[in-house]
Amino acid sequence: MEASSCLRYQVCGFGLSWIWLCLLLLHLLQNCSLVLSDSPYLVGMGSYDITGPAADVNMMGYANAEQVTSGIHFRLKSRAFIVAEPDDGKRVVFVNLDACMASQLVNIKVLERLKARYGDLYNENNVAISGIHTHAGPGGYLQYVVYIITSLGFVRQSFDVIVDGIEQSIVEAHNNLRPGKIYVNKGDLLDAGVNRSPSGYLNNPAEERSKYRYNVDKEMTLVKFVDDEFGPVGSFNWFATHGTSMSRTNSLISGDNKGAAARFMEDWAEQNGLPKQTGHANSDDFGSLHLPRRVSTIIPEPDEITDDLMQLASSYKASGGRILASSNITRRIRNTQKNNAKFVSAFCQSNCGDVSPNVLGAFCIDTNLPCDFNHSTCNGKNELCYGRGPGYPNEFESTRIIGNRQFLKAADLFNSASEELQGKVDYRHTYLDFSQLEVSVSTSTGGQQVVKTCPAAMGFSFAAGTTDGPGAFDFKQGDDKGNPFWRLVGGILKKPGKEQVECQAPKPILLDTGEMKEPYDWAPAILPIQIIRIGQLVILSVPGEFTTMAGRRLRDAVKNVLISGSNGEFNSNTHVVLAGLTNTYSQYVTTFEEYQVQRYEGASTLYGPHTLSAYI
Repeated sequence: MEASSCLRYQVCGFGLSWIWLCLLLLHLLQNCSLVLSDSPYLVGMGSYDITGPAADVNMMGYANAEQVTSGIHFRLKSRAFIVAEPDDGKRVVFVNLDACMASQLVNIKVLERLKARYGDLYNENNVAISGIHTHAGPGGYLQYVVYIITSLGFVRQSFDVIVDGIEQSIVEAHNNLRPGKIYVNKGDLLDAGVNRSPSGYLNNPAEERSKYRYNVDKEMTLVKFVDDEFGPVGSFNWFATHGTSMSRTNSLISGDNKGAAARFMEDWAEQNGLPKQTGHANSDDFGSLHLPRRVSTIIPEPDEITDDLMQLASSYKASGGRILASSNITRRIRNTQKNNAKFVSAFCQSNCGDVSPNVLGAFCIDTNLPCDFNHSTCNGKNELCYGRGPGYPNEFESTRIIGNRQFLKAADLFNSASEELQGKVDYRHTYLDFSQLEVSVSTSTGGQQVVKTCPAAMGFSFAAGTTDGPGAFDFKQGDDKGNPFWRLVGGILKKPGKEQVECQAPKPILLDTGEMKEPYDWAPAILPIQIIRIGQLVILSVPGEFTTMAGRRLRDAVKNVLISGSNGEFNSNTHVVLAGLTNTYSQYVTTFEEYQVQRYEGASTLYGPHTLSAYI
C-alpha cells in the first residue's frame, strides 16, 4: 500500500513536472519568434518629435530672410524603419524627416551617436536620412554658407532637435525589431502635382517624352510593414511633389502636404486599431480597412495631457533671460505626447525638382491672367507670378487637400498590397567629387565624348525663384545671358574664371559658390551616393532635387544595369525608387536639355550641364 502510494506520488510528481516543463517550453517557443518565424526579415519602426524653435528662427526653403517662425501649424517628426536579415545578417535604416532636406553635418553627428550606442552596427553605409522638403521648418542646421545666409548662420536649437529626433527614432525602431513581412505596391495619383517648368520639360527629346503620358511622375510606390504578431505596423511611400503648399509668407512651423499626409495615415491606422495589440495577427485581417472622408484635423483636439499642460504653463515665471531647468512635469509631458506612434507612416520625397503641389496653375496676382509660359513673369516681373493650390487662396486648405490626396492613395495601396518583398538586404555607399568628374557622353553623330563636371555655381535664374516662391528684383527664369549690373555684384564675392564660365555654359554665373571658401565652403563638392536594397526593392538615395525626366533617366539606367549584370537576380519586376534630398543637399539636377533653357531648376544645377550624366 505504501509502495503503491509512493509510486503514484512519484508518477504524479513526474507528471506535474513534465506538464510544467512543457508549458515552459511552449512559452519560450511562442516568445522566441526568431526560431519559429518563417518571415524573411526583422522589421522595426520608430518616430520622434523634431519640431524645433517655434519663434524667431528663419525657415529653410524659400530663402526669404523675413520668413521667421512665430508658432506651430502642426508638429514635425522623424520617422524611421529598420529592415534586417535574421541571424545577424545585413540591415538597413531609412529615416524620413519632416524637414526641408538632409544635412551632412546632421548625419555625421547622428552616426557618432549610433556608434556610441551600437558600435559598427549602423554606419554611413547602411543609414539613409531623407527630407520631405517642407519649406516651413526651422533652418540653420546645414553646414554650407549659402544654405544658412538667411538664418544668419548656424542655429544650434534647430540642429540639436533634429539630431536628437533622428537618433531616438532609430533607437525606437531598433528596439522594436521583430520578425515580419514587407509588401510593395504602386499606383498613379493624378491630382497632387503639376510641372512648374513645362517649357524646360518640353526641351527634352520628343521621342523620349512620347514614352510618358504625363510631364510629371504620377506613380506612388509604397512599402507596407507587417509584424508577425501585431499585424501592420507602418508604411513608407515615395511620391514626387514639392513641399510648397504653404507659401513663402507663412510663419507657422508645418510639415506641409507630406507631413499632413503622414498624420492623416497614422490617425487612420489608430482609428482602425492598428497595430493589433493582442493575439496573433494575419495580414489578411486588414485587407479592407475603412477609409473615412477625412480622418484628422491639422490642429489636434485637447487630450489626456491637458491638465498637465495647464500645470506646466502655470508653473512658468518670467526668466529674465535665464535658462530654466526642466522639471519632472516637463519630462512627463514630453514622454506622454504622441511622438512615438506605434504605427509609423512616412510620405517620402522623390524626383520633385520641377513638380509643384499648386495644381491650379500659375497666375499673375495683379491681373488674374496666366503667367508668361517661358519666363513665369507678369509684365516682365517675376514677383507677381504665383502658383495656386487647390484651396486657393487658403494655403492651409491647400496643404490639407494635397496631403489628403496622398493619404487616400497611400491607404488604397496599403490595403491592396500583395506583392511580398523577398531576397537580400544589401547596400552600397560612396563619395564622389562632383566638381571634377570626367564623364563619357554620346555625341549627335553617334560617337562618344569625354566631358567634365564643374565646381558649383548658381545662375541668374536661381534668383528669380519659382512659381511656388518668386524671387525679387528684375531676375527672371529662362535667363541664359545675365546682365552687367548683377554680374558685377556677384563678381564682388568671387569672379568666375574663363574655364568655369565655359564649363557652366550656357548658365550665366551669378554666384560662383563652388570656388568661394570664406569663411568656409559655400557649397558642397564631395557628395554621398547610396543604394539600398530590400529584396526586389532598390532605393536610390541621392542628395539633390531631380527633375521629372532626370529622375526617370536615373531610375531606368540603374534598373538596366541591375538586370543586365545580376545573372538573373534582378528582373523586370525590380522596383527602383528615387529618394531625393537624402544624406546632404546639393540643390537641383536637370537633364542636359533642360539645362539649356536655364529656368530655375537649370540655374540651380550646381555642377554644370553634365551633372545628370555624372550620376548615371
